[in-house]
Amino acid sequence: MYIVRPTYILRKIYPNAVWRMPAGETKIYLTFDDGPVPVITPWVLDVLKEEKVKATFFCVGENVEKHGDIYQRILNEGHAVGNHTYNHLNGWNTHGNQYAKNVLKCAEVVKSRLFRPPYGRAKKSQVALLSSHYKIIMWDVLSGDYDKSTTPEQCLKNVNTYVRNGSVIVFHDSVKAQPKLEYALPRFIKFAKEKGFEFGVLG
Repeated sequence: MYIVRPTYILRKIYPNAVWRMPAGETKIYLTFDDGPVPVITPWVLDVLKEEKVKATFFCVGENVEKHGDIYQRILNEGHAVGNHTYNHLNGWNTHGNQYAKNVLKCAEVVKSRLFRPPYGRAKKSQVALLSSHYKIIMWDVLSGDYDKSTTPEQCLKNVNTYVRNGSVIVFHDSVKAQPKLEYALPRFIKFAKEKGFEFGVLG
């Protein structure tokens, strides 16, 4: 179960986080969480390169250390990166000090001022601590590609239906998201371009 667009109440829990970029321009922001992963991240990069689209990748530190060549390709091709903890920790289930140390461990390999909490879950105290060092990035549209009950067609419908000016859109370059991502991503990019959207990177 997931909510494609965060509710007003959810946004108020983390009022200083970025949920959506300014709506004055027809620009949207693709983001990819949980990589880099060999079976899907290179494919994502191929699609983005072919479509001349830049995106932001929120990387898990241990994946970066395992697959440094893919991470370097992300950087070389002009995409932005963000910290997604070293071990993909759920902040709700993690002590504050342990969570902060895990973020710092990721920071040793992911040089960025952007942070997104895995699962979108972090205690207010954790967010408050990290906010002094990072811009906390949440989302405006959740594709649902990671959810096993979501079909590829529903994943595409989610993003096509809810995208708007300034949307920060979440996909996942992960094994479990792969079938849905492979279906939805190229089709969504085509749809967004036809609607006149441009693609930006977070910074």
